[in-house]
Formats: sequence, structure tokens, C-alpha cells
Amino acid sequence: MSRTPFDEEFIAGLADLTDVGRYEIIRKLGQGGAAAVYLGKDRYIKRYVAIKMSQPSSDKSRARFFLEAQSVGRLNHPNIVAIYDADVYKDFCYLTLEYIEGPTLKKFCHKDELLPLSRAVEIVFSACNALDYAHKQGIIHKDIKPSNIMVNKDGAIKITDFGIAQMIGKTAELGVIGTPSYMSPEQAEDGIVGNQADIFSLGCILYELLTGERAFSGENSYVIMYKTINKEPESMLKVRPDLPEILDQITKKALAKDAKERYQSCMAFADELRVALRGLRGIVKDEETGEIVDYVHHVPFFHNFTRDQVNDLVSPDNIIKVPVGRVVVSEGEISDTFYVVLSGKLKIMKGDEEIALIVDGECFGEMAYIAGQARFATVVADTDCILMEITPHFMERLSTSIQFLFFKNFAMTLVRRLSKGTGTSANL
Repeated sequence: MSRTPFDEEFIAGLADLTDVGRYEIIRKLGQGGAAAVYLGKDRYIKRYVAIKMSQPSSDKSRARFFLEAQSVGRLNHPNIVAIYDADVYKDFCYLTLEYIEGPTLKKFCHKDELLPLSRAVEIVFSACNALDYAHKQGIIHKDIKPSNIMVNKDGAIKITDFGIAQMIGKTAELGVIGTPSYMSPEQAEDGIVGNQADIFSLGCILYELLTGERAFSGENSYVIMYKTINKEPESMLKVRPDLPEILDQITKKALAKDAKERYQSCMAFADELRVALRGLRGIVKDEETGEIVDYVHHVPFFHNFTRDQVNDLVSPDNIIKVPVGRVVVSEGEISDTFYVVLSGKLKIMKGDEEIALIVDGECFGEMAYIAGQARFATVVADTDCILMEITPHFMERLSTSIQFLFFKNFAMTLVRRLSKGTGTSANL
């Protein structure tokens, strides 16, 4: 939907393509709604690249093509394809991207090609981490589907095609844009789209990877969008009775019609997938712990920590899930535990009055830890949250350099709060 199909003139204009700027064209890899992709080689750096070319028909479509460069250019994540270059060649616009040698997830969405359960869940888990990172950088993908997630020769996934991405806080282009079988109800209704749209799309992918069937299908786009908005998908347990019930429950929550009833962040989604993986594997493997470390390393509070230092912090015992409405700390209680918000949002309450909000990447309770004061206010989860809980006993076991970074970041947090006139939460 919404993509301009190729016309014969565009195809003819690329028929004899041998060079684009400093890139040698080797062969055509494929074509989509409004662009062709070629395998190229950088003459100077001597590496293979993917070159995405389009011939926009207007200034508006030209700007939309380069939106991908503007969005992905801000991202640096091992599970998101990298963009190296963006330019104009004759009448064409092009992007030079990291070349991924391997199939897309579309290959594994057929009943005779289904992956082992744990591998399918691992893939969506990795996609959750990558998209959560993108969301924290202010970017919503809006076109998550199996053909936009590649698997490289080492088995790692790479999310690609941010061509219709939306930057949070920017006005979205009018019109229904995306792929009907994977777009959220709010996207299908041309409504306000937030992070939860990508979560819904990931739910569609999880459903398809596990069953070999699409959650929403139909003879045309309008039928599919009607079902997306109004109908529940067939129960996965009916399609595939051998599936663990927890995977059915997780997928149903990701596919909730109301965005408020879905996971409120990709990390919350990933956390429940991690629980499911424990059951599927029997143990937590080292590579899973590594993915969690990579995720935590991207949380703003830990921006000045090394990955090895974050690795020393991550433990199954100190990553906790807090459901919406639960009180984390209470006014007047004496406790010296502090928390870093990995995902979600919490309210600070003084009596019955809400005095501030704490969001992803912030900490709270640090002054109670430092000064041994009673809690100044109550903190309540405003959404489902994932927190890192740090106790004095745990802190004492950390290296001096890590403890120093914590205190440095406490000070920076306090300065930011005071500069905004919201220093009240510092005494929690």
C-alpha cells in the first residue's frame, strides 16, 4: 500500500547500470515498491555494499526516500543495517547500505521451513532489542515485516528498510502507509502511531514464525485491514497445538487491538520472551545474557560505562519486572536500595498529588542510598516497567571504577532535575 509501483521508464533507466559514483555495480539483488537494490563494490574501501536506487517523481517523494538515511544514519546497533552513504546519480537517488549475505525471515514463515521454537523466539527477542534502541533514539520503523528482517551468515538478524520511518514528535505523512498484513490497527485507520505499532508488527511476525500462517490475511488489502481492526486472529494453539501456552499469551498481548493493552516498550516484550526462552531451553545460555548486556548498555544512564562494566552489573536477580499500578517505594519507608529504569514510566506521588514522572534511562532512590534518608515520596509504575535494582550489598561487590561512575551519574541526574525545577525526586 502507498508505495508507487515501478514504471517501465524507471526500469529501463537502470538497465545498463555499471557504476554509481565510486561504486561498481555487480548485479541486481531485487526490487520493491519504489526502489531497486544492487550489489556493489566500493572502489576505495574495497568492500561490498547494497545500493538502493530510486527515481522520485516529486520533491516530496525525494525527501521521503532520503528519510531512511536521516533515520538510520542516527542509529548504531548490531541488529540494524548500517547506512554508509546517500547521494544523487543523474536522475536517481541512492543509498549505500551494509550488505547482508543471507535470507530474510520470509523464508522461515512457511510451514515446511519453520525454525525450532527457541530459534524463532530468539530472533524476535533480538528484533525487540534493536527496535527498543531505535525508539529511544526517537524513530518508529512503521514497516516491520519478515522481508525487512535479514539473517546474516552468522545467524544474527539485521532490521532494514526504514523508508517510511517516523521520527517521534514529527508530523506523520497523511495516508495509510505500510504493509497491510503487518500494520497495527491504528496505522490501518490512519491514526496516531507510536512505538506500540512496531510491537504489533513484531507480534505478527512471531505468530507467522511459529505457525507458518499470517495472523491477518485476505484476498485484498481492504479485507486484511478490516480484520486487523475488527477481528482476532485464529488462536495459535488451534493452528499448532504443540506450542507452549506462554507463547500464545505473549503473542496475544503483542497483538492487542488497543495500543495501551500491548507491551508498552519493546524491552517489556523482550523480557517476557526471555522468560519463555528459559522454559524452551531449560537454562539461560551465554548468548542470551550477552543480548541483555547489549540492551542495558544502550540505556542512557549507562552511556559512560563500558560493555564489560555493564556485564558486571547484569544479573537475573537484579532485573525486575513491575506491572502497571504497583508501588515500588513508599513515602516514609526506610530503605537504601536504588533503581535504574530500563523500560517504562513511573509516577512520583506526594500524598495524592503527582509531582513528577520518571522515564526510561533515569534512576531513583539514589539519595536514600547515599544519605540513608527515609523515602521522600511514593513511586508507582505508570506502565509496565523493567527496572535494575541495586542494593548496597551488590554495590559493595562492584569495582571502585564502576561505583565512581554510579556516583558521577547520580550527580548528573540531580543537576538535570534541579535545572528543570523537579529536584523533588532526588530524595526518594
